[in-house]
Amino acid sequence: MPTTEESRAAAAGELRATGDHVYATMRIVLVCATGVLQLGLSLHPVLVQECRHRWLAVAAFASLACVTAACCGWVLRRRPLPGVLVAAGAAVVLAASFSAAVALGPERRFGPADWSFGLVGWHLLLLLLDRVRVLVTVLAAHLVASMGMFLSAGVPDRSAFGAAGAAAFAAVNVQLAVIVITRVLQQQTREAARAAGERDRMVTKVLTARQWEQHQHSAFAGQLGATLPLLAGLADGELDPRDPDTRRRCALAATQLRRLFAENDEVPDPLVHEVTACVDAAEWRGVDVSFAVSGAPVPVPPEVRRELTGPVIAALSAARSRARVSVLRTDQEVRVAVVADAAADVATAATGRVGVEYGVYGDYLRLEAGWRTSPG
Repeated sequence: MPTTEESRAAAAGELRATGDHVYATMRIVLVCATGVLQLGLSLHPVLVQECRHRWLAVAAFASLACVTAACCGWVLRRRPLPGVLVAAGAAVVLAASFSAAVALGPERRFGPADWSFGLVGWHLLLLLLDRVRVLVTVLAAHLVASMGMFLSAGVPDRSAFGAAGAAAFAAVNVQLAVIVITRVLQQQTREAARAAGERDRMVTKVLTARQWEQHQHSAFAGQLGATLPLLAGLADGELDPRDPDTRRRCALAATQLRRLFAENDEVPDPLVHEVTACVDAAEWRGVDVSFAVSGAPVPVPPEVRRELTGPVIAALSAARSRARVSVLRTDQEVRVAVVADAAADVATAATGRVGVEYGVYGDYLRLEAGWRTSPG
């Protein structure tokens, strides 16, 4: 099962991926819009209108087109733009804006012939969309520099200044609206992803709880199914309660049920808790049991715990008066051992996960189960 830290890291990764998805989609829109605006609205002024240095305007136009083309390789694959491309592209875009303004003339800045001012903003949006603070700073610097160039040609009259302000306000407002829309979409998408993730986690918890409940029902049904013949034999008089074998079978069934009940408890150390339940059942019958635990708790799967406690149940149910139980935990292995004064043959079979050692030493029986925490 994943830990809390792993779950949080996975959730944070999902949210980052969601934000990247929004930026990738918006960049596809921006690269299309930038291409349409440059070829559809800006190409004609560059070719037709008179300017001081046409070659400089053409170079600026070609530089902006190259920036858009360079971004297409990453944008169409929905990948983030590399930092080197962003920095170099922003520098080229600002240089192209300055070159286009020089070619046109400062006095015509923000006018009908100024094709570069609004277009440059769209290129900056394309490059810096996921770096909002840098984007706003660069757009503000570009606006201030353009206004400075406009005023460097002389103090304009009221109508020229109003027209320039209206053009700048319209262009900047549209670009700021794109930033706001992107942020809103990102926030809403993250909230939707967070809600969907929470819903999926709740569904997973419900399914896990149902599976656990079904498993518990099966375990109880199986244990009760094994106990019913014993109870029926006692009720019908076929089994004698004074017979040692019958008493051992009853003790075995009681200890198994007691351990099964303990498996449902929420405790810090489930293995020791379940072994303690077996010890309590034996002490209730009058067996003197000494119990020792060494080592720090180790996570043990429930099915492995059942196999580790199997020898304890078998030996304690057959013990006559004394037993000793020990649990040893290390980083590599978990071992559960029991020594009891039992003469009955209660050897349990080993499984692929848990190995069982069995031996009889005079009047004493020794059973030990071991599980390696990591294979090898």
